[in-house]
Amino acid sequence: MGVFVFLPLVLPLTAWPVARLAEQRLHPRTATRLLAVVAGVSAVCSTLCLGLLMIVGTAQLPGNPLPDSWSDPDVRAALPYDEIAGRAAIPALLAVLVSCGAAAWRQVRMRRRVVAALAGLPPTPVAVLPDRTPYAYAVPGGAVWGGARGDGRRRARGHGRLKVRGRGRGRVVVSTGMLAGLAPAERRALFAHERAHLAARHHRHLLTVHLAARANPFLRPLRTAVSYTAERWADEEAAVEVGSRRSVARAIGKAALLAPRAPAAALPALTGGDAGPVPRRVAALMRPAPAGRAWPPVGTAVGLAAWCAACGATVSALSSANSAVTLYLVLRAAASPM
Repeated sequence: MGVFVFLPLVLPLTAWPVARLAEQRLHPRTATRLLAVVAGVSAVCSTLCLGLLMIVGTAQLPGNPLPDSWSDPDVRAALPYDEIAGRAAIPALLAVLVSCGAAAWRQVRMRRRVVAALAGLPPTPVAVLPDRTPYAYAVPGGAVWGGARGDGRRRARGHGRLKVRGRGRGRVVVSTGMLAGLAPAERRALFAHERAHLAARHHRHLLTVHLAARANPFLRPLRTAVSYTAERWADEEAAVEVGSRRSVARAIGKAALLAPRAPAAALPALTGGDAGPVPRRVAALMRPAPAGRAWPPVGTAVGLAAWCAACGATVSALSSANSAVTLYLVLRAAASPM
């Protein structure tokens, strides 16, 4: 395996420049998808390499459940600094598994609480809760619909026509306190923003980077960046739908003033309408719409940073695959009778 087994643990550092530049110089759609893919690949590769290191480390422990041949000197020779790195990987991998498991469990618990709160309400694309506390967020998935049937296109009384592409995509939850503080045009912008979260399945991108940051702390800047770019993506989609960037900007500003705390900030699966640095989002909407390029030009700073991040993720994948195959062959050779 050599040093290749350690590369995926540190290669996420190559994504830091693009995480910083993508927020301002890439279209939010491109930035969100790029950073989520890089984070997901990097997290899987680093976790796999921790598992490979743990196998070598566990084989050194007395009374380990692994085959005796796995502690063969040839196996240990395949890993540099095997005595230190192998044993250090055991608590590191356990910490990753516990952290990701706890985050996933919180997702499940919050989802159940939301479904329970929506139980008994009419199965419409918008759920209006009689609550003076201002909030609005999107709930992805079909569980919130219960047994409702329909063509996926219904009218919520007083809130305009809501376009939901297909059944089971999710629904928008808004409180009466939020609606009372917004003008009709701002309500339309708010609903368009939340529907954009559902249509683009932003909860998947957010969950990916959230778990990736738990798996490898070097990926935390990507989690922060995607939290912002996903909101900017929804802002741009809402501006196209309502036909006014100013209306969306006013809706964002008012929603942030009404609800300074995002009700779902701790849960990436529920994207709050006021998440992200609001002044930057409003300022971006005051400028012309960004160009929707699939990939930035190579000669620019963000283009070089994007290629650096893509190369880092590719090298991580190749290094982890090489390490896994090498360790498999070494273990197989050690287990074979002479």
